[in-house]
Amino acid sequence: MASSTKNQAFLLGYRAYMAAFFIFLAAPLVAAGSFAFNDSLFPALPWQGFTLDWFFNDSEPKLGMFHDRRLLRGLYYSGVIGVMVSLLSVFVGTTNAFLFVRGNFPAKNFFYILMILPLVIPGVILGISILVMASNIANGVEDRFNLELEFLRPGILLVVFGQFSFVTTITSLVITARLKKFDTSLEEAALNLGASRAQVLRTVTLPFLRPAMIAAGIVAFLVSFENFNTTLFLVGSESPLTITMYDRMAKVGSTPVLNAVSFFLIVGSGLLALISVVIQRDPKS
Repeated sequence: MASSTKNQAFLLGYRAYMAAFFIFLAAPLVAAGSFAFNDSLFPALPWQGFTLDWFFNDSEPKLGMFHDRRLLRGLYYSGVIGVMVSLLSVFVGTTNAFLFVRGNFPAKNFFYILMILPLVIPGVILGISILVMASNIANGVEDRFNLELEFLRPGILLVVFGQFSFVTTITSLVITARLKKFDTSLEEAALNLGASRAQVLRTVTLPFLRPAMIAAGIVAFLVSFENFNTTLFLVGSESPLTITMYDRMAKVGSTPVLNAVSFFLIVGSGLLALISVVIQRDPKS
C-alpha cells in the first residue's frame, strides 16, 4: 500500500514537472505571438482589441510586416542564405558521412572530433575568427597581387561560409546516423547484377539516405535562418532578418510588427520541423 502511494506521488510529481517544463518553453512564444494581434502601438498590456494590421496594414503608424520593405528584404536575404547554406551543408554532410562510415584512414577519430568541434565553439568566437581570417587573406592578396576578393569581405557569401562552417556538422551527424543503418548487402547485390558503383549510389544508397538528407536540409535551413551571433560579425549591407530585427529594436524599440514577424517565424519553423519529423518516419527506413 505504501509502495503504491509512493508510486502515485512520484507519477503525479513527474507529470507536474513535465507540465511546468512545457509551459516554461511555450509561455514566451505565446506571449510574443499574442501581441502581434493586439490593436496597440506598443506590445504591452492592457489588451486593446484584435487586429491584423501588424501583418497586412499598408500605412503608418501600423505598417504591417508584409508591407515593410526593410523587413521583407531581410526575410529575402535570410531565405537566400538559408537555401545556400542548406545545399552546401547537405552535400558536404553526405560526403562526410561516407568518409567516416565507410572510410578507413589514419587519425580517423581525431578528424571526427575536429568535425564536431564547431558545435561547442561559441558563435561569437566563430564569427570573429572567420572575419579576421577572411580579412587577413583578402588584405594579403590585395597587397601582393592587387586583386580584390569581394567574397571574403562582409556580405552574403561570407555569411554563408560562416554558417556553413558549423551547420555542416549538424547535417553530417544526421546523415551519418542514417548511413550506419544501411545494409551494405543491397549494394553488393546490385554490383553482382552488373550495376556500376555510380548506378548503385544513385539507385540504391542515395534513395535510402534521401529522408535524412531532406530532414538535414530543413534543419540546416532553420539553424541558418535564426542564426544571429555568427552572422552579426560577417554581415554587410544585405542584412538578413535577424540582424534587421535587432537593428529595428535597437533604434526604434519594440513594436508589435516585430511580434508579427516572430509569430510568422514560429509558425513557419514549426511547420518545417513537423515536415522534417514526418520525412524521417519514412516507412522504408
